[in-house]
Parts: sequence; C-alpha cells; structure tokens
Amino acid sequence: MVEELYTTFNDQFEMELVEEIASIGKFIEVKEGEILMDIGNYIRSIPLLLSGAIKVLREDDEGDELLLYYLEEGDTCSVTMACCMGHTKSEIRAIAETDSRLVMVPVQKMEEWMGKYKGWRKFVLESYHNKLNELLQTVDSIAFKNLDQRLVEYLKRKMQVTNDNLIRNTHQEIAYDLHTSRVVISRLLKKLENMKKLKLHRNHIQILDL
Repeated sequence: MVEELYTTFNDQFEMELVEEIASIGKFIEVKEGEILMDIGNYIRSIPLLLSGAIKVLREDDEGDELLLYYLEEGDTCSVTMACCMGHTKSEIRAIAETDSRLVMVPVQKMEEWMGKYKGWRKFVLESYHNKLNELLQTVDSIAFKNLDQRLVEYLKRKMQVTNDNLIRNTHQEIAYDLHTSRVVISRLLKKLENMKKLKLHRNHIQILDL
C-alpha cells in the first residue's frame, strides 16, 4: 500500500507521512452504488481516495437529494473533515460512483498531522478551498442556470469522473442528483437526443456531442 499511496500523493505528502498512513490506515474497496458514508453517522475516519470516484450528496427535509460534488483520485472529503473537527454527525451521503479503492485514516490523526507534516496541512487546506469552489459552482448553477444547462454540465462531469461516454444512470437517478422530477429529466434528455447531442438506449445514455 505504501507504493500506491506514494504514487497517488507523491507530490503532496512526505515519505514519512505516507509510511504512517500505510501503517495505521485501513484499506477498503467499495463497489459502484455502495454507500460509503450516510447522513447521521458519526465519522470516525477520513477517506483518501486511491482510485475511482465518489459522489457526495445532501438531503433535504423531504428526503430529496442534491449532488454537491465528486471525489476523484487523490481527493479527500472536506465536509467529512469539518464534521471530524466539530465532532458532529455527518450531514452528507457519499456513494461510490464507480468501483473505488480508499484508505480510511483515524480522525484522531488529523489534528496531529496538521502540526507534524507540512504536506498534510497543505493538502487539507487545498481540499477545503477546492471543494468550497465546487460547492459555490453548484449553488451558482442552481441559482443562475436553467435546468437544460445544469443537465448538460451534469452529463459532462459524469463522463469526466467515469472516463466513459456511456451514462448508466436511470432518468430517475439523474433527477435525484439534480433535485428535480424524472418526467422533466426524460423530456430534456429527449430534447438533447433530437438535437443529436446524445442517444437514449434502454439501459444507458450514449453521449455523442455535448
């Protein structure tokens, strides 16, 4: 695991930090669709993503979900870190977008490493900054863009994180992520198909020219 950690984080972590993560971290694999973290859970470890993609969702009082951002290789979850520092329950749900491999680090180490390793401190601060920007983009998208634009951006981002031009989500799953109805999503997807931007199939959506 040391070699894989170093390959993934070699431009960010000191070798001593990589070895410490390898010695105390718990390596896990999650399958596509598996819930890694749920709302209301106490967080006892911090995820470091070695490969794959994780989507992070928020849920409203009625149980409807909204996609906040994705975690990709070399990422961690800023919201998780914030909950750790405040000793509060998780306010997000994290679901594997693709089969993923992670190292889970005990939360007790977070504060210790902030003072001990410059690389860890920089990594945490940059993570906060990057995910805050993504959250602001999500807010801007909801506030200032119509659903047609949001759907196109969603499909483009989905292709990016999965490295695949086939979107294997149902219309209902896309509607959940964008906090709207399946009927609306189906209508917009059909509109994009008529524009030759994509092709709708029984079990997937083929992106042609977005």
